[in-house]
Amino acid sequence: MKKLVAAAATAGLLTGFGLHGATSASATTVRPGAFQPAKLAWHPCQADIVTGAKAYDGLGATPVSTRIQCAELRVPLDHARPYGQKITLELTRTPHTGSGKAKGNILVNPGGPGGEGALFGPGVFAQNSAPMQAAYNVIGFDPRGIGFSTPKLTCDANYSNAPRPAYGTGDRETGVVWLKRAKAYADACAERFGAGAEVNLLDHIKTIDSVRDMDTIRAALGDRKLDYYGASYGTYLGQTYATVFPKNVGRMVLDGNVGPGNVWYDAQLAQDRAFDKNIEYYFGWIAKYDSRYHLGDTQAKVRDFYYGLQAKLAHQPVTYEDPQSGAKTAVGPDELVDAVQNAAYRRSQSVWDSYASALSAHESGDDATFAATFGAQTTGGSDDNGFAVYNAVQCTDVRWPQSWRKWHRDAVRVNEEAPFETWGNVWFNAPCLFWHAKAGTPVEVGQTRDLPKNILMFQSTEDAATPYAGALELHKILRGSHLVVQDGDRTHCIVHRGDLRPGGVDSYYDAYFLKGTLPEQDTVHISQLGDPTPPVS
Repeated sequence: MKKLVAAAATAGLLTGFGLHGATSASATTVRPGAFQPAKLAWHPCQADIVTGAKAYDGLGATPVSTRIQCAELRVPLDHARPYGQKITLELTRTPHTGSGKAKGNILVNPGGPGGEGALFGPGVFAQNSAPMQAAYNVIGFDPRGIGFSTPKLTCDANYSNAPRPAYGTGDRETGVVWLKRAKAYADACAERFGAGAEVNLLDHIKTIDSVRDMDTIRAALGDRKLDYYGASYGTYLGQTYATVFPKNVGRMVLDGNVGPGNVWYDAQLAQDRAFDKNIEYYFGWIAKYDSRYHLGDTQAKVRDFYYGLQAKLAHQPVTYEDPQSGAKTAVGPDELVDAVQNAAYRRSQSVWDSYASALSAHESGDDATFAATFGAQTTGGSDDNGFAVYNAVQCTDVRWPQSWRKWHRDAVRVNEEAPFETWGNVWFNAPCLFWHAKAGTPVEVGQTRDLPKNILMFQSTEDAATPYAGALELHKILRGSHLVVQDGDRTHCIVHRGDLRPGGVDSYYDAYFLKGTLPEQDTVHISQLGDPTPPVS
């Protein structure tokens, strides 16, 4: 999720969440196990998957690009018609390093909706501790419509060409421009993958469809129980799976939790406030190191600089052509906020310093650094797969309000207190006003007699993409679950973020998967590691 699920580039989504209502018909009319998948045939991965995995080779002692294997799994397009039309999911397996049989398979999902999971698997494996690598195979998968799965959902490759029209602040002229764009995007999606298309993916790409795919993967692996790690939107997949298939849950970790009370319209409003709070904190951090960045020695001065720059870019975007490659990029106000938003996703020295340095570079006339950090392509289009799937899932999981007047009224109200990304979030989600697929009714999470009692949750208190209140709500609903909280941390998804202290985040993760050990209390609070400091020049 760029916005709601939060920036796919941060491996989190982008990416966001919640839900009410009775169990959907689609969750009750299909007999679990009705479709018998073929046994997985693992083989060497194609070159581009191996190349992608190489990005994780330096994260641990075991290179993953030399170990990963791939398999394709045919699943029903419509699980209510298990022997009808099929689509294909791409899976990866990063085998355990220990001798003998693995302790198990951990299926993983990075979030989104729209996050690519086939390459997330090797990444999780690379960040696992040596004992975890020795014990478990890690299984990644690209959910339906995403990444290397087929068909791959794309709608308009030119939609994100930079610079895009300014998000604005709710004025009528901006609204006319963006509503027209959003409708055209929804129309393009329907033409390619809606009713009447060769594969009507738009009617079969809800969360419940991917949850049923997950159980099909479990069966294809030959596992009686599903061991699972889900981040961000991946927690929504996990909590829904635990409700629909409670007896099939083995060990389940949910990290950066979607609250099951706001799916999906209200969730983006909650995000607006949380992201604004985190970006204000970031402005204060920049001010603390004014001797390095020279953007203002108070939070207020940095804030004024940032919003002044955003207004300037609305009239005069920065464009840059790389002298070697000839690639053209541009930074308008939209591209700036979309990129800077990543600083509100996690407590990170590299992100916080590089963004502040790029803002400082702009002030000194260094357009190359500024564009390289914040810019997007101006021509040639882009792969809009993640954005297309994001919309396809969120717009059909549940019906969004169909009144533009309500959207506008709510955004104007929230923007008064949280201006950083409110209108960007509106336009990111606006295709849901025009979506050409019938919305469903979400599964009512936790409403099952056999709900597993061993789910382990991780959450930071200042998470903007999936706010803390939602995690507390989910913790109550998942009766018997345990919650590990990182107090004061602004990181979205906290497993494998470097907290290797005894009693730290990753120690709880390891103890659970390796020994089945849950924290002694149902809620454990851990102090954060502290804010990053700029690197020594």
